[in-house]
Amino acid sequence: MDKIIINDLEVFFRVGVPDDERAKPQRLLVCVAMTRDLSAAAASDDLNRTIDYYAVTRRLLGFGEGRSWNLLEKLAADIAEMVLAEFRPSTVSVEVKKFILPEARCVAVQMTRP
Repeated sequence: MDKIIINDLEVFFRVGVPDDERAKPQRLLVCVAMTRDLSAAAASDDLNRTIDYYAVTRRLLGFGEGRSWNLLEKLAADIAEMVLAEFRPSTVSVEVKKFILPEARCVAVQMTRP
């Protein structure tokens, strides 16, 4: 299956279990991989026959406005649900990276949904 990948998109969302951690948006990196048969798009060179990664990126950048999450798991699930509903890939894989532990480069949640 063909894949469109948005790798390490920088977003600023409110996420964390303690209230003070959600008090202001924090930097996260979001990776989204969307599978779909892209042969028609490749043959026709037509944007309408693929997933517009620019539109997905714009939607992701604004996804956190007016929202907050306790868990990265819920945030990743919500992103996956939105991508499936709005952009209709065959499957979507989402990874959300958070930079909260000084001893680790990042913590992350990954999930794939059909």
